[in-house]
Amino acid sequence: MEDEVDRLVSAWRRERPDLDVEPLEVLSRVSRLARHLDRARRIAFAEHGLESWEFDVLTALRRAGDPYQLSPGQLLTQTLVTSGTMTNRIDRLAKKGLVERLPDPSDRRGVLVRLSAEGRDRADRALAGLLVQERAILVELSTAQRSELAALLRQLTAPFDNTPH
Repeated sequence: MEDEVDRLVSAWRRERPDLDVEPLEVLSRVSRLARHLDRARRIAFAEHGLESWEFDVLTALRRAGDPYQLSPGQLLTQTLVTSGTMTNRIDRLAKKGLVERLPDPSDRRGVLVRLSAEGRDRADRALAGLLVQERAILVELSTAQRSELAALLRQLTAPFDNTPH
């Protein structure tokens, strides 16, 4: 079975035989797959009235466990955005009633961001919808192939995830 990456690699090999275009065989497929995944994520989130960034913040709070709260700094670490961006996101989510700001009992100047009941429900429903979309993307792979692919991708991403930003 041939795909678009096979066609572009073949063309580059013809046009630039002096270059080793082998990395394209893997990373162009990863890039194309990321675009398909992004589209699937937008569909899943839109069905629950969320944008991708909202899902990221809400699910970070949901994963924190009861009482589903984190400091803005912890949210920054998990979502990889600037503090100004996070402040704006928290404001917008609070306005929608999906999170609330609470004083941090361990720091008089600090605040905690807590997931509201509506935010928890939306996060849970959007996650379930996302998993349906993601299973559809992976349908061509066996369980063993999925495990192997996950291990290979982990090997590629771990150095990035374990390097201070």
